[in-house]
Amino acid sequence: MPEADEVDEEEEMPLSLRLSIADTLTLGNATCGFMAVYFTTTGILIPHLTGSEETGMARHSAATAVILMLCAAVFDLFDGLVARKLRSSPMGAELDNLSDLISFGLAPAYFVLVYGMVANDAHQRVAAVGAIVVLLAVVLRLARFSCVTVPNGMFQGMPSPFGALTVVSIVLLELPFVATLLAILGTAWLMVSRVEYPKPRGRLAVAMLAWIVVSMGLLAAWAFDAPSGQLLLQTGCALQLVMGAVIPLFATARRVNNFRDNRREARAAQLP
Repeated sequence: MPEADEVDEEEEMPLSLRLSIADTLTLGNATCGFMAVYFTTTGILIPHLTGSEETGMARHSAATAVILMLCAAVFDLFDGLVARKLRSSPMGAELDNLSDLISFGLAPAYFVLVYGMVANDAHQRVAAVGAIVVLLAVVLRLARFSCVTVPNGMFQGMPSPFGALTVVSIVLLELPFVATLLAILGTAWLMVSRVEYPKPRGRLAVAMLAWIVVSMGLLAAWAFDAPSGQLLLQTGCALQLVMGAVIPLFATARRVNNFRDNRREARAAQLP
């Protein structure tokens, strides 16, 4: 009997290790996050440490790193859609959390850390604290997401992909250091807060995908020093911040309207 059990375990084990299409997309997410760290290091940090003045290379590398985070967000969007339509392996949820930690936790936190080292008015140690706060916010958010059941169609707290893109948008706006740090800390707080954000499904998923494509275009225009490229990029970054603040208001307004409708129905039911 023990030998039969061992044979059964050996036959069943490979089934849990087979990757589905959704899992492959999730691994693409992790790869993009890692490559974002790579380009941030080789194109921004190392030239700064070696005294290189190639600002064009730094701009290209920064744009490439952020575009890779945007690509990671696309993979993260589609792996959930594919998993619901087809199937996901037993490792799907764990792979998704680990990949999100790399792409939307480590990559933007490292981006903030490098910003603190290369920006003229930045304070390296204070920026390092901000980077740690971003990383820990994503860790706590992902852990809570795995343990807490939230209303269908809603996220509790700013989703980590949206939070990561908001963090890098704050850095790219080139605001004064104190304002940049406060905005980054505010974004980290939103990720671990109880503020509700709608899940990207249906039209919202299409709108999110369109916004990602537009953002990639703005980054490319900025990287290649197109006319008004800097202005276009700053406009896009400002819109990202505005959306991060405004989107929860729609969810709150919907909850208030639902509450009022329920009260009206309850009162109507009590009338003779």
